[in-house]
Amino acid sequence: MPNFNANLSMMFTEIDFLERFGAAAKAGFPGVEFLFPYEYPAARIKEQLDKHKLKMVLFNMPPGDWAAGDRGIACDPARISQFQENVGKAVEYAQALGCGMIHCMAGLKPRGVSEEKMRETYIANLQFAGKELAKYNMKVLIEAINTRDIPGFYLNYSRQAFDIMHYANVPNLLFQYDIYHMQIMEGDLAPTVEKNLAKIGHMQLAGTPGRHEPSTGEINYPFLFGFFDRIGYKGWIGCEYRPATRTEEGLGWLRPYLK
Repeated sequence: MPNFNANLSMMFTEIDFLERFGAAAKAGFPGVEFLFPYEYPAARIKEQLDKHKLKMVLFNMPPGDWAAGDRGIACDPARISQFQENVGKAVEYAQALGCGMIHCMAGLKPRGVSEEKMRETYIANLQFAGKELAKYNMKVLIEAINTRDIPGFYLNYSRQAFDIMHYANVPNLLFQYDIYHMQIMEGDLAPTVEKNLAKIGHMQLAGTPGRHEPSTGEINYPFLFGFFDRIGYKGWIGCEYRPATRTEEGLGWLRPYLK
């Protein structure tokens, strides 16, 4: 049976952020993830997690200036010191929230920087992050994102991610396999997951096209859920989709999988 967690940056947006924890628990989710916790004191988020008996599954490192268009800074050689400071901030929150995984966004390709330099910077930053997170028994994750949703993003394909991971050689570095993004960029979902299962630390889902509920679109999610069970995937699957209407109205797909 898959372990589904709610993404509170995309789901239950009809209500304020701190109220979404209770809504997720009421809907049957045992865990949550979100993009960023940094607008709130960690203690306030932890209070909601404890109150509703929720597992804090995943969140992202600070991405730079999100409002100005930053989508991570890990591949930018001009921002290495900022990246290292952000690792420390993310670890502080993860410790406070009992979170064992942090996603490191690669970022947009900086103008005027060679592919070789971006790759070198990205690998070095992942090695730094991996070493720091390992001190607290945490894992650092990387994710490939499609070129339609975030044009210019550095990491776009699973094979690119696995190659980066190979050369970085960081024991606690894993891949965040987003089914939605990978269907758009490369397809071949089930064989890719099976071949690289040991390298995958987390999954996310959404229907495509539209990025709505997994019961919509071209991906056969019931098949994939059964397949993941058969091959022995034990991690979480984050529901990172935009509900077509109100979140609760679109949760019919989830009911067969609630424990």
